Amino acid sequence: VEKYTKFVKERSEIELNYARQIRNLSKKYQPKKKEEDDNKYTWCRAFHSTLNELNDYAGQHELIAENMTSQIIAELTRYAQDIKTERKAHFHDGRKAQQQVEASWKQLESCKRKFERDCKEADRAQQYFEKLDADINVTKADVEKARQQAQMRHQMASDSKNEYSSCLQKFNQEQNEHYYTIIPNIFQKIQAMEEKRIERMGGSLKTFAEVDRQILPIIGKCLDGITQVAESIEPKNDSSQVIESYKSGFEPPGDVEFEDYGQAMKRTVSETSLTNSRSDNKADRSSKGKSKTLWPFIKKNKVTHTGVTFARSADTHWLSVLLSVSSQGSNPEDFSHLPPEQRRKKLQAKIDDINKDVQKEMDQRDALTKMKEVYVKNPQMGDPNSVDPRLAEIAHNIEKLQAEAQKFEGWLAEVEGRMPVKSDPPKRTSVLYETQNSTPPTNNNCAQDRESPDGSYTEEPSSEVQSKVQPETAESGDEFDDADEEMLPTIGTCKALYPFEGANEGTISVVEGELLYVIEEDKGDGWTRVRRNEEEEGYVPTSYVEVFLDSNAKGAITYI
Repeated sequence: VEKYTKFVKERSEIELNYARQIRNLSKKYQPKKKEEDDNKYTWCRAFHSTLNELNDYAGQHELIAENMTSQIIAELTRYAQDIKTERKAHFHDGRKAQQQVEASWKQLESCKRKFERDCKEADRAQQYFEKLDADINVTKADVEKARQQAQMRHQMASDSKNEYSSCLQKFNQEQNEHYYTIIPNIFQKIQAMEEKRIERMGGSLKTFAEVDRQILPIIGKCLDGITQVAESIEPKNDSSQVIESYKSGFEPPGDVEFEDYGQAMKRTVSETSLTNSRSDNKADRSSKGKSKTLWPFIKKNKVTHTGVTFARSADTHWLSVLLSVSSQGSNPEDFSHLPPEQRRKKLQAKIDDINKDVQKEMDQRDALTKMKEVYVKNPQMGDPNSVDPRLAEIAHNIEKLQAEAQKFEGWLAEVEGRMPVKSDPPKRTSVLYETQNSTPPTNNNCAQDRESPDGSYTEEPSSEVQSKVQPETAESGDEFDDADEEMLPTIGTCKALYPFEGANEGTISVVEGELLYVIEEDKGDGWTRVRRNEEEEGYVPTSYVEVFLDSNAKGAITYI
């Protein structure tokens, strides 16, 4: 039992070490923060899912070690102590029975020796009596005395004989009981104990197998998960995303014009040639060597303060752009150091980030405006003028962000104006470009054919224009709120903890324990917007309700 317990302990330690190594391996290859962009590729997501499944796989081996410790090691440790105690008791009973037989044997030997000694003494007394009786010189009194002594010795020998006979009979009985009853019973108990131990060992071996078998379905699910994510890999989709992420947007170079060396005139190099010659000698060398170089396989653009080395494309405008970059640094604000397509994506991403910041500032402004309205209606809750500095600061931030967005929109319109026209999807038109070439739109909606930041086209209207909506008067702000209140989607539920009368405008009365739909989170003003039905909605104090947001809607910004 102790040997098998030690074996299971070592197996448990092996499982723990294996699980620890698997977890460390999974953690080592988890995506770093700088590798998060790779999650858009199916093979990267499959590999990350494999790491997660491997982590669960390690957890099952930890479960094996835990179950072996609780179901086998702990049980066998207690059983080993019990079986030691029982075995010790049986051996004690055996030694006690053996000692009792040996004591009885010693008593028998003592009686035997005493009987033998008394018999010899009786024989000597008898011989002495007969000798005196035959001697005529001995007095009658001496003879009588010798006769009495002989009789006494014979009587003692007879008593010793009876005692020896009794001891012998007792010993034989005890010996028979020892070898036919006591010892067999002890051996039977030891045999039963041994059989029980063997049976317990068999049960432990079975448990050893069952512990492994119990986790096989979960391990199978982990392996099935790895197989499923492996089958979900889409090579064509991944390669298309790589192309979409890194395409430059340059136009292919035009045909090289024929240069007539027969004419005695200065040759002119075509603007569509692949190299930019500065002299006839350089043109000769370039026409022999570099004219056959294809631009996609030329080294990456290298921008220095001393000069510019680059692959010339058909659009000679990029020469002046790169020359201006050399004086500004390697990462200008307008991303002019990038190819057109990459520049467009960077500008679009920058515009989206600015629009998010604008939307955040607008949400804070709306929340503070509502708080101010509450303070105006309920002066005891706070001073309405206390929020004016913050509102002015937010208005300044919105104006600054919108100016910055307009600047990036101009650069985006510039780069999209030079990009080649795509045949299937219409070319993206920026808001600034529309406002410069047409009458200003009244609803500030941009074109429906805006590209997404990753370069793909979508028919959804961009959210960046909606973030530019800034009401000029209180009436226009009210209209914006009314439009926003048409039908907001629910983002969760809430339960009223206390009754609320809702006497002020914009609030709604609730009773304790009532369940409502949440349509707008608390944005820092202490109020949560809820809906009872399609016609009844309003604000309630956040501290009066317990909110349960949907996991897919928590923290999301809803645009209507």
